[in-house]
Amino acid sequence: MSVLAILIAALGALLSFIYYLLQRRMNYWRHRGIPHDPPHFFAGNLKGLMKTRSFAEILREIYDHHRGSGPFCGYYLFQRPAVLVLDRALIKSILIKDFNNFADRGIFHNEKDDPLTGHLFRLDGQQWRGLRNKLTPTFTTGKMKFMFPTILKVADQLMIAVSKRLVADEHVWDWKEMMACFTTDVIGNCAFGIECNSLQDPNAEFRVMGRRIIGSRRHGPLINAFINSFPKLARRLRMAIMPQEITDFFLRIVRENVAYRERNAVHTNDFMSILMDLNKGKHLKSENDQMRALSVSEMTAQAFVFFVAGFETSSTTLAFALYELALQTKLQERLRQEIEATIKKHNNEFTYECMEDMHYMKQVLAETQRKYPIAPNLMRQAAADYVVPGHSNYVIKKGMMVTIPTIGIHYDPAIYPEPDKFDPERFSADALRLRDSVDWLPFGDGPRNCIGMRFGQMQMRVGLTYLLRRFKFTTSEQTQIPIVFQKTFPLFPEGGIHLRVDGI
Repeated sequence: MSVLAILIAALGALLSFIYYLLQRRMNYWRHRGIPHDPPHFFAGNLKGLMKTRSFAEILREIYDHHRGSGPFCGYYLFQRPAVLVLDRALIKSILIKDFNNFADRGIFHNEKDDPLTGHLFRLDGQQWRGLRNKLTPTFTTGKMKFMFPTILKVADQLMIAVSKRLVADEHVWDWKEMMACFTTDVIGNCAFGIECNSLQDPNAEFRVMGRRIIGSRRHGPLINAFINSFPKLARRLRMAIMPQEITDFFLRIVRENVAYRERNAVHTNDFMSILMDLNKGKHLKSENDQMRALSVSEMTAQAFVFFVAGFETSSTTLAFALYELALQTKLQERLRQEIEATIKKHNNEFTYECMEDMHYMKQVLAETQRKYPIAPNLMRQAAADYVVPGHSNYVIKKGMMVTIPTIGIHYDPAIYPEPDKFDPERFSADALRLRDSVDWLPFGDGPRNCIGMRFGQMQMRVGLTYLLRRFKFTTSEQTQIPIVFQKTFPLFPEGGIHLRVDGI
């Protein structure tokens, strides 16, 4: 037999073995008798992802199909067998009661070759625990009050930007983009101490970079599927997911910011100052502290995730809220009346305490986040084999990905009757007493909930307060009814949210 024939035979045997392993992997749930949908060989249960279907659509479809069949169903995250939780008691166990076994997210991060992925959202184990402890003081009530006047200042700039358009007889435009400019300027000020000026110039550097972060991908769908299916192997292969120009931009911004502050002895109570203290080893209790001093790359990763999470989720939620209030102007007027009455009660001054007293405001935003959860799911990874209490045949194996379908829970008619209806009364004090905390998960729950929850709520309440005091919102011919969503991972509207605005 020739050498070529031997090589061909060996290659054929290798490919056959790989095929066998993959085929075995894709029959994982069938062999265990767990309910699941038949997977595509390469895409698993994510066939059509970001082309014909969004991740939110896929999760909701799986949840609706298997709801009531057991505590969880199986699905395939590309080539990776994963769990999709169906039972609220199990959700509570994973997020709270048995959190120590599900503290990790198990998603790709590679701090060495892809530094922007080394942030709080992606890190696991002791790295996450130590960093979470160090960053938690950034989001105390005291720090929120300190940042409040800065957000008011940006809200004043928002009023100027809207008024200029009305003076120019422009009444209809994309409010998703307008809100993105507002929250970009808020985050730029509160995180970096930088005037981004997105409201004055929509093509300002930070706003342009914000668009690139959401829309840019370093790789195509095949390589992304590989990285998501085999994150540890991808890290060993020194792979990266962030486009290089985005990494370079944030590294440059942080280095320049740090150099300027050190040179001019600038120290404020913003996010960057906290990171600089951690960079210098401050807040470390001892040599055995859970986390060493942060490097500049690690500082940049935390600043990056604060920027992305802070501007995009809040801005899109604000746009969705305005959309629903434009559809139901009676609700809009009720919220406007509450705003005016509350401010009047606080000596005609809009203070942090005044904002906290606006209960219907909280209901409107909570219902917006129920109907439009920007992140449609929560991800966790099992640290050890976990037998679901009361279901001995339902076992979550060590290292397995666990998906909690926020979108499915938020649209479950057993929890929220008429789930497609926008109804802030779902979050009245009486209604909340009848539901569990895990029935509403835009910020997650338990020890790994969103660290910036209070900040996000604050900037959204300020934005709505300022807008509704001076303007009224209605639909126009350009308003998309119903909303069509992009096929992206986050829940974004296709083509923006165009509304008509008029002065009061």
